Amino acid sequence: MARFGEIVTAMVTPFDDEGALDLDAAVALARWLADNGSTGLVLAGTTGEGPTLTDDEKSALWRSVSDAVTIPTIATTGTNDTAHSIELTRRAAACGVDGALVVVPYYNRPSQAGLEAHFRAVADASDLPMLIYDIPFRTGRKVRTEVLARLAHEVPTVVGVKDAAGDPGESARLVAAAPPSFELYSGDDKLTLPLLAVGAVGVIGVATHWAGPQHAEMLAAFAKGDVARAREINATLLASYAYESSDDAPNPVPAKALMRVLGHPVGECRPPMGPTPPGLEDHAREVLADLGVDVPRS
Repeated sequence: MARFGEIVTAMVTPFDDEGALDLDAAVALARWLADNGSTGLVLAGTTGEGPTLTDDEKSALWRSVSDAVTIPTIATTGTNDTAHSIELTRRAAACGVDGALVVVPYYNRPSQAGLEAHFRAVADASDLPMLIYDIPFRTGRKVRTEVLARLAHEVPTVVGVKDAAGDPGESARLVAAAPPSFELYSGDDKLTLPLLAVGAVGVIGVATHWAGPQHAEMLAAFAKGDVARAREINATLLASYAYESSDDAPNPVPAKALMRVLGHPVGECRPPMGPTPPGLEDHAREVLADLGVDVPRS
């Protein structure tokens, strides 16, 4: 069993009609996700609009959700400032979360030596198990496999990676080079099945908001060697993967629209994500219909 479970949802953060953090809605959504296939939650990540949350809002979210659910919670504490990342990680540890997700420092594009020093410093800040989030599309910098493997061997609290680097061959090299206890999670829903083939233990996903059971069935089929069935299930999820993000409706705008269609009061995204494009909620209903979920039109 993976440390944080196999189906970890990067949860959207609910806001009220005025754009304020809605902790009651966050708790309700977290409990619903736990009842509908999620075995863990990432809080205040990109999908959770972490860049628009204040540090105090993040702390309140981490504490409220961690107190409300029995599944593992992971706080997104990484920034492009090492000192700030350390402070957020210490805050998260005090809030009772089970782990920290620390992204590659974005925009300023450190050297590989700088990246390694950053992750070592954040890991030293607390005893929280830490996942490194490698997503060069957003950060502008890929962590070399050799650096990740060295951290995995030498830093006890670096326990895994959220892999959104888009290179399954390099992911296979990392799995082979890292200790057996080091866990690779798919960080790109559409690559989850390929990454399972090279040793991923699960997914930190977006479509798991509404298709957690399907993801769990796909992973279970793959684990027992029924690759044909896993491929069949993955095919039913292709529309969900395509829905998650686009130029006109970037993540998490679509996820929030679909959650609203399901009756969850998550509100709109904060600026600068922009308003929900016309027709997106109808598209959400089509995605759900493909999964066999009948949602009445409003």
